[in-house]
Amino acid sequence: MPKKLLKRWIPDPDKIKRQPGLHLLGSLLDDPNLFHLNRHSVSVAFFVGLFCTFVPLPGQMVMAALMAFFLRSNLPISVGLVWISNPITIPPIFYACYRLGVWMLQAPELEFSIELSWAWVCEEFPKLWIPLLTGSLFCAVLFGCLGYLFIQGFWRWHVVSNWEKRKLARRQAKKP
Repeated sequence: MPKKLLKRWIPDPDKIKRQPGLHLLGSLLDDPNLFHLNRHSVSVAFFVGLFCTFVPLPGQMVMAALMAFFLRSNLPISVGLVWISNPITIPPIFYACYRLGVWMLQAPELEFSIELSWAWVCEEFPKLWIPLLTGSLFCAVLFGCLGYLFIQGFWRWHVVSNWEKRKLARRQAKKP
C-alpha cells in the first residue's frame, strides 16, 4: 500500500511531538488524525500542501499546519509539500502565477525588476499584487484539487491492484 511507502519518508509522530518549539501546541498534537496515513488524510494533506505552496505570503508552513489542524489531515505531509516553493523555485512559480493573473484579468503586463529592498516593496509591489494574487489563488486551487484527486485515484488503484494480485495468488494456490 502507499501507506508503507509514506511511512518510510514521514518522521515518527513522537519525534515530532518532542521538538522544542512545538511544546506550545500541547494537546493539539495528540489528535491521531494528524499523523494517520489513510486515503482521506493523505489526499487532504496533498490539497493543503499544494494549496499553500502557491500562496504568495510568508509563513506558508504555518498556514499549512493550521489548515492541517483545522481539516484534520496528515500534518507532516501538509507541511512538507510546502517546500515545493523553496528559494530556488519561488521566482519561476510566482512569475508564472503573475503572468497567469495578467492573462486572466486581461491587464497590461508591467515591466519590472525585482530588488530585495523595502523601497521596492512599497513602490512596485502595489502594482503587481492583484495579478499575482489572482494567478496564485487560481493555481493554488487547481493544483490542490489535482493533488487531492491524484492521491485519491492512486490510492484506490494501488488497493485494487493489490487485491487483484491476492485473488490471482489464491486462484493459483487452489489449482492442483
